Amino acid sequence: MGVQDNFERLPLKDFAEKAYLDYSMYVILDRALPHIADGLKPVQRRIVYAMSEAGLMALAKYKKSAKTVGEVIGNYHPHGDAACYEAMVLMAQDFSFRYPLVDGQGNWGSPDDPKSFAAYRYTESKLTLYANSLLSELGQGTVGWVPTFDNSKEEPKLLPARLPNILLNGTMGIAVGMATDMPPHNMVEVAGACIHLLDKPDAPLEELLGHIQGPDYPTEAEIVTPRAEISKIYETGGGSVKMRAKYAEEEGNIVITALPYQVSGSKLQEQIAAQMLAKKLPMIEDMRDESDHENPTRLVLMPKSRRINIDEVMSHLFATTDLEKSYRVNMNMIGLDGKPKVKDLREILTEWLSFRTDTVKRRLQYRLDKVLARLHVLEGFLIAYLNIDEVIAIIRFEDNPKQVMMARFGITDIQAEAILELKLRHLAKLEEIKIKGEQAELEQERKQLEATLGSKELLNNLIKSELEEDAEKYGDERRSPIVEREAAQALETTALIVNEPLTVILSEKGWMRAAKGHDFDVESLSYRSGDGYLDLVKCRSTQPVYILDSTGRVYSTTTHDLPSARSQGEPLTGRLNPPPGSLFQYLLTGNPDDMILFASSAGYGFRCKIEELFVKNKAGKALISLPDKSVVVKPAFINDASDLLAVVTQQGRLLIFPVNDLPELAKGKGNKIIQIPSKDLTAGKDKVVALSTFSVNGQLIVYSSKRQVTLKANDIEHYSGNRANRGLYLPKGFQKVDGLAGS
Repeated sequence: MGVQDNFERLPLKDFAEKAYLDYSMYVILDRALPHIADGLKPVQRRIVYAMSEAGLMALAKYKKSAKTVGEVIGNYHPHGDAACYEAMVLMAQDFSFRYPLVDGQGNWGSPDDPKSFAAYRYTESKLTLYANSLLSELGQGTVGWVPTFDNSKEEPKLLPARLPNILLNGTMGIAVGMATDMPPHNMVEVAGACIHLLDKPDAPLEELLGHIQGPDYPTEAEIVTPRAEISKIYETGGGSVKMRAKYAEEEGNIVITALPYQVSGSKLQEQIAAQMLAKKLPMIEDMRDESDHENPTRLVLMPKSRRINIDEVMSHLFATTDLEKSYRVNMNMIGLDGKPKVKDLREILTEWLSFRTDTVKRRLQYRLDKVLARLHVLEGFLIAYLNIDEVIAIIRFEDNPKQVMMARFGITDIQAEAILELKLRHLAKLEEIKIKGEQAELEQERKQLEATLGSKELLNNLIKSELEEDAEKYGDERRSPIVEREAAQALETTALIVNEPLTVILSEKGWMRAAKGHDFDVESLSYRSGDGYLDLVKCRSTQPVYILDSTGRVYSTTTHDLPSARSQGEPLTGRLNPPPGSLFQYLLTGNPDDMILFASSAGYGFRCKIEELFVKNKAGKALISLPDKSVVVKPAFINDASDLLAVVTQQGRLLIFPVNDLPELAKGKGNKIIQIPSKDLTAGKDKVVALSTFSVNGQLIVYSSKRQVTLKANDIEHYSGNRANRGLYLPKGFQKVDGLAGS
């Protein structure tokens, strides 16, 4: 056969599909998902086994972690040393594992930065006492063994866990097309649920949840997920758990004493500091980190005033920082059938108890086989002692003493071999008494083992007693309390802003800035080349400002975050998106119920509440409908419903009437304010140039060039008329009006 014929043809689709599926199953079964039996991924199992083989048990001396990593990747796990060591570090961090399996000495990372651990050449390690629960029955015929990757050794398929480690430590992993997120639990609670299920195999989930309250993370932060949601998680095998930091009030300060699982204190401080710098936490004056060895978490927030509602502030921080965090739960694992599956709590406990029962049976059977084998040998020893002289003669003079003894005394090959292996000093008469004593003890043990193996009740009692013993030995109290709390609520933006007076200034080119106070000297401002002052408005930092443009559109923006008046400001086009060709013209502000009069130069207008001007859209909204060749007139505030409106045209005609004669609209063209002939409008000979409101008993000032005239009661009566009238001419010299001001 030629070289060119020594290959197999396969469609690329089939080859790629098989290769990807093989890789997927490898990652799922041999890398990323834990096994329900011992709750470990392969790399974790190999680390624990390699350390036990190296004699690094809990009572041994620490040894360099580099030695362990070398043993693991050299003999059992042919992958990267960094990944192997990282898995080992995780098992040593008491803030990552609820019940650590590795006892580390040196820098193994910190809650602030779990990845800050030292290199394996610097750290030392050994197994914890809890790791004994995974290893103590390993050499007792409890699990199967498989060759290592290079066939040089054997390794256990699983570890004979005496406790359901899959629930106790939890785990997370990402495979191909699936992932797992197992939360940790409290050992005492889980052992109690297992014992209950042994007593009542048909017990419903509700009864099991009487023992297992919920997850128990290695932090004292509160679990605030409602009980009903926790029950749903255990019923379906998936969901999410929410944790919230613990805090207390001390001398008017907020002291945070516990953070959610895997939340970095330094990152959290950065989040809070960022809000403080952005002036989004005006009620907090300062923040201090007082954490030390005695108090691993102690973050102090100092409010500006004792009148501040601390619970509201913390609720806001829960909603906007990692002081409250959600954790996904996806109880996906490899079952006893070797297949990955998302399991509910009852299924997990039932399946693990099935594994534990089988493990205990194998352990007892292994011991029974040892006992029976020893009894068989002891029986041969007794025959030899009863015929000691003849046995010695056979050994001394016969060429094949084993076969002769087997024929002479009717003993088996094993018994004959054991007799031949005896040392001369064990042939003393005293040894017969010892053998009979050992035989009696082993006979007693045999009966007990056979009784336990033959009785489901005795077997369950043994498993229960071992669970209770281990829970007492390794267990502790719950760390994460489960507390019913109200949902976190972020504060309104206005509540997070310092309420102070501002003067907002708009330039001709559309640049805006703000100065603190209402007495700011606007004339002291400088502008960019070609730019100048256009308009200003006095407001509070908690109020939005509304901008009216030349097309009749209105926009809204916040004021607390405007640049200082001492700067050149910022362009409004960075905040807003006006239509091409439009120009920003007027600034407005006020309380939501305040009323403003809007009008066009064509002589139409309407009343509108401030609250109607608010818009979140950057493009604003159409407010005033402008007839052809008309423009927006500077709006006028209405102080009272009884106010009068004065409107003056380009030709110097003035009309005064009650402002309530105009309709209240949210937007539109409005009604006619003053009569202007259409030919004059079209030709540009007349239009509305100014309008103002004033009280019934007030005055009206008319400005013309550098002169002004104050109209009093008789004058006001003279120019008063009905809405939409033509109006009367002002006196000569005042017919070119620059503005009106009412009081």
